[in-house]
Amino acid sequence: MANGRVVQTADRMIGSRQLAALLPAEVLARPGYRSLADAVRTLILDGRIALHVRLPAERELAEAVGASRATVTGAYDLLRESGYVRSRRGSGTWTELPEGHRPVGAHALVGAGGYGADGDPGIDLAIAAMGAPEDSLTAAVAWAAPRLPAFARSPGYHPFGLPDLRTAIAERFTRRGLATRPEQILVTAGAQQAFALVVSLLCRPGDRVMTENPTYANALDALRHARLRTGSIAVSDAGWDLEIAESALRQTVPRLAYVIPDFHNPTGALMPEEQRLRLLAATRRTGTWLVVDETIADIALDVPAPAPLASLAPKGGAGGADHVMTIGSLSKTHWGGLRVGWIRATAKMITELTAVRVAADMTGSVLDQLVALPLMEGLERTLPARLEQLRGQRAALIASLERHTPEWSWQVPPGGLSLWVDLGEPVSSALADRAAAAGVNIGRGARFGVDPGTFEHRLRIPYTLPAERLDEGVRRLAEAFHGGVPLPSAVERPYWVA
Repeated sequence: MANGRVVQTADRMIGSRQLAALLPAEVLARPGYRSLADAVRTLILDGRIALHVRLPAERELAEAVGASRATVTGAYDLLRESGYVRSRRGSGTWTELPEGHRPVGAHALVGAGGYGADGDPGIDLAIAAMGAPEDSLTAAVAWAAPRLPAFARSPGYHPFGLPDLRTAIAERFTRRGLATRPEQILVTAGAQQAFALVVSLLCRPGDRVMTENPTYANALDALRHARLRTGSIAVSDAGWDLEIAESALRQTVPRLAYVIPDFHNPTGALMPEEQRLRLLAATRRTGTWLVVDETIADIALDVPAPAPLASLAPKGGAGGADHVMTIGSLSKTHWGGLRVGWIRATAKMITELTAVRVAADMTGSVLDQLVALPLMEGLERTLPARLEQLRGQRAALIASLERHTPEWSWQVPPGGLSLWVDLGEPVSSALADRAAAAGVNIGRGARFGVDPGTFEHRLRIPYTLPAERLDEGVRRLAEAFHGGVPLPSAVERPYWVA
């Protein structure tokens, strides 16, 4: 491919020039076998080179990076010794992970907190969501209470969602630049149910889908549960590699693509408009359904809130956005305990999704939807204070990291709810286990990777707790990282993130 970017073709190979283009400039300037091995290892851990991909032959890579063959041979030897590649005579050298890097999954859904010794309630840094804004939630409940009896006189089934709430959600899409009618909205029990319904309707076991890498852990769980084959678009500190995405779309023609372009979870990156246009065009050409997760789109801390991605599609005709489905919820702006989300799609697609929803849970909670209605209608009034609180907590988290763990690195995201922290070495899962022993639950990097075991040098650290709790959590993490907390003999509780 042009510009030397990595292409993962059907036979899972990466060319020598493609690999060279991914290497840091300092490695290419003075290629040594240790620095070359370290750079390739980092690319594997960061998901930019997928697992089970064949690396270039030693002579070819040596020519591409301007090194001797002995240098590349030494780098491959180091990678083999450390478990990041395997070689077999006649079949080449393939990427993998060391034996100790086991897949990490959400084995069960458990309550936050309640872990830690001596009655310590613990510090939950695995949940990227805030507590409810008490004043507005209390007012919404008070508004809903006298209106509930009128609904209680009916059977209470509203599988599409309450009409007034569908209207309010549609009107907010329209204000944001995407003209929407109420019949284009399905109200769901949160964004996760919305995504699960889309996958259930559109995909069958064995279908190809595409996601970002890393991406939202619970979305990956939904895809794995549906037994789908997953390809990926690398998202790094530099953003999305759309050349990889366009190439993969052409070659594999996935049934569905799932993206988080607005303050991406977990990296916090914001997709530029030019890349949004390219993604719209590429998925339209291949007939791929594009599912856009806007759950965090309103958490714009340093830039204006982005318009819906679907609003960039040409209006009308075959060039429209009929292949785009947008999902969102009130979980991040208000409260995860209020299970209200939505899907925005064509009216025909909403009808089909509702049939799937009825088979799953019949209808949503009338009470939750009544409470959500004034919250949705008043979002522009209440959101600024929420964002200002998050800015302060983000600053507090950064100050704590600089004080306790100056060897770690991160980029400050323009929005979202967390930092994607680089530990400098692949110890994320071991650190998470040590941290659990110290009463801290944390989102280890491997939880967000398409390939199990990648991103072992990363932690996702939300700034959704008060400043003093964030500082105490980072202090405990630092103590665990520096070896002050013994590693438990076994994982003591199921692990999950949100």
